[in-house]
Amino acid sequence: MAADLEAKTDRYEDLLAEALDAAEVAPPADTPMGEAAAECLLDAAEVAPPADTPMGEAAAECLEMADSYLRDGRHFREDGDPVNALASFSYGHAWLDAGARVGLFDVPREGHLFTV
Repeated sequence: MAADLEAKTDRYEDLLAEALDAAEVAPPADTPMGEAAAECLLDAAEVAPPADTPMGEAAAECLEMADSYLRDGRHFREDGDPVNALASFSYGHAWLDAGARVGLFDVPREGHLFTV
C-alpha cells in the first residue's frame, strides 16, 4: 500500500507542476469571459485580464494557491508525510482546474492536465 501511495503522490505532484506551467492567465476565446474580453479590447488576440481587475485578481489568486499547495506538498513529502503531500497536490490542482473551468485560464483542452 505504501508503494501505491508513493506512486500516486508522485503522479499528482507532476500533474500539478505541469498544470502550473501550462495555465496561461487569459480566458479562452470560445468562452463567455473570452468573448467579453475580446469585445473590450482593440487587439482581440490580447485577452489577458489586467492584474488590477476582479478577473485578473482571481486568476492571480488561483495561481498563488496552486503554487502554495505545490510547495506545501513538497514540504510534507520531505517530512515523510505522503498523505498530506497528496492532499496538497490534489487541492493545488483543483484551484487550477476550477480557474480553467470558469474561464480565468487558457489551458490545453486535450490531454490529462485539465477537465475542461
